[in-house]
Amino acid sequence: MSRLRFLALAPFLLLIGGCNAVLLNPAGDVALQKRDLLYISTGLMLLIIIPVIAATVIFAWRYRRGNRDATYDPEWNHSTHLELAIWSAPLLIIICLGALTWTATHLLDPYRPLTRIAEGQPVTPQMKPIEVRVVSMDWKWLFIYPELGIATVNELAAPVNTPINFKLTSTSVMNAFFVPSIAGMIYTMNGMETQLHAVANEEGVYDGMSSHYSGAGFSNMRFKFHSLSQQGFDAWVAKVRAEGQPLSRETFLELEKPSEKEPVRYYSSFADGLYNAILNKCVAPGKMCADEMMQIDAMGGAGVDSHQNRERLMWDTRRAEEGDEPAGATFPASGRMPHSEDQPQGMKPDQLNPEVNQDGTRTAPANPSGNVAPNSGTGVAPAQLNQTN
Repeated sequence: MSRLRFLALAPFLLLIGGCNAVLLNPAGDVALQKRDLLYISTGLMLLIIIPVIAATVIFAWRYRRGNRDATYDPEWNHSTHLELAIWSAPLLIIICLGALTWTATHLLDPYRPLTRIAEGQPVTPQMKPIEVRVVSMDWKWLFIYPELGIATVNELAAPVNTPINFKLTSTSVMNAFFVPSIAGMIYTMNGMETQLHAVANEEGVYDGMSSHYSGAGFSNMRFKFHSLSQQGFDAWVAKVRAEGQPLSRETFLELEKPSEKEPVRYYSSFADGLYNAILNKCVAPGKMCADEMMQIDAMGGAGVDSHQNRERLMWDTRRAEEGDEPAGATFPASGRMPHSEDQPQGMKPDQLNPEVNQDGTRTAPANPSGNVAPNSGTGVAPAQLNQTN
């Protein structure tokens, strides 16, 4: 019977043997240091775990009921030596883990510029890093190379042994940029900019992804990172310029619309100030940039004339007004009908829940007391909430 069980498990063991432990097989120095940190932390914890498991087995065997040679002392309740061993050893491990974590957290800070490209190879002033601007969208990645004047969708490339400075933002909900073989994970957030420094030390093609759930197309929000020789990278840049089209602001607004399984796209050029406009949410014509408004606020505000900026600052973050809202669970919190006919679990119409109409408005439930909420069923906030001083 045991042989049959082993034979049944054999195919699963073969499948596991073919897995690629990406985190344990890095191709970049930052990812390598993170792997070493994982190894050291695991080893330190095993210094406690293994002796405890061994002691449990030994004690259970030595003091088993059938062992007549073991001393039986039902009144025993304390041992100073045992107490010292039980408390001092874990305490020392925790101190070591704390010191290691504190040091590594600062050395591997994603905002910290690289000081080396590999062990024994420090970054020199002659090494010019490559700049990449990363924009996460629903559900694709846009990579802008400001110094090279090109941009790509769902394909990233860099020369080996060259520091890479990433600056990242999002056009929609929060995402997470992650190339496990090259560097750690960093979040992308709308209206904010994060940074990541990395380097690739081996040529190859590596998987990149979003490691933070962001909606219906999340599972296909992947890209390829090409680590190339300098000659190979120059050829890749030439290919993008030859096959790509200009990325204007109008083209970006079309690209920004939610889409899934977006193919690789090349752009031979991009509009001036495009990334800054994306970051400050003013790509669309007539919109005021967030940094411009912050500058006005820093100067004391624009007084009563600022009411003219209201329309310029309104931003349709989910593109609902244009009819391009991404699929997702938008009911009942948004007041709009669900994108599918499936009724969400636990959400059943009753007298306490408003009825949502096909046009997106809500009909207020019957109220026996005669008290009616302001503007119920219109989706508009009470007038006093919209008044300005």
